[in-house]
Amino acid sequence: MAQGMAFGSRTNKQLRTMDAPYHELLLAAAGSELGFNSLMQRFSSMLYSHAYGILGNKEMAEEVVSDVFFETWKRRKQLVEFDNVRSWLCRVVHRKAIDYLRREKRHGNTISVDYFGMQDFLFPEMCTPCDTLISHEELTLLNAAIERLPPKCRYVFFLAKVGHMPYNEIAELLDITVSTVNYHVNFAIKTLRTTLTRTQHFAMAR
Repeated sequence: MAQGMAFGSRTNKQLRTMDAPYHELLLAAAGSELGFNSLMQRFSSMLYSHAYGILGNKEMAEEVVSDVFFETWKRRKQLVEFDNVRSWLCRVVHRKAIDYLRREKRHGNTISVDYFGMQDFLFPEMCTPCDTLISHEELTLLNAAIERLPPKCRYVFFLAKVGHMPYNEIAELLDITVSTVNYHVNFAIKTLRTTLTRTQHFAMAR
C-alpha cells in the first residue's frame, strides 16, 4: 500500500518532465524484468555511446553498460522518483567509466585519463532516418566538424544534446560553471551551423 501511495504521489507536472513512459518505470520499480528490459532498451544505445566516447574501447564500454544496468536494477524502486531518468543514467555512466579508467591506471595499463573525465571524448556519428532531410555529404561533413571540436566541448555537447542533461547538472557533473556549459554548447552549435551553411552554399553554386 505504501508503495502504491508513493507511485501515486507523482504530480502531472512531474510526469511530463520524465523522459520514459511512466508505466515502464512502474513495472521496473515493481520488479518486472520485462518492464526493466524495455526501459533499458530505450537508453541502451545512448549509454553505450557515452561509455565508448570516454573509454574508446568496445569491450570496456560494454562492461560499463552492464554495470550501469546492474546498478539501475538494484535501485529500480527509486526510478519513479527521478524526474529525468536519462540524465541520471548519464551520471552513472560517467562515474563508472571514470572509475574503470582509474582502475586500469592503477593496474599499470597504458590508458590515460585526466581529472576532467576524458582525454579525447569520441562523439558517436550522427545518422538521419530520412535522406531528404540532409544529404550523405552534409552528414559526413557534420560528423567531421564534430570531431574537430575540442574534446571537452564535444563531451558537453553530447551530454546536452544526446544525454538531454540540464545545463546545471552538466556543470555539477564536470565541476564547471553553467556559463561554461552554455559556451561549449553554443560554440558547437555555431560550428555545425556554419559547416552546414557553407556546404549548402557550395552545393547551390555548383
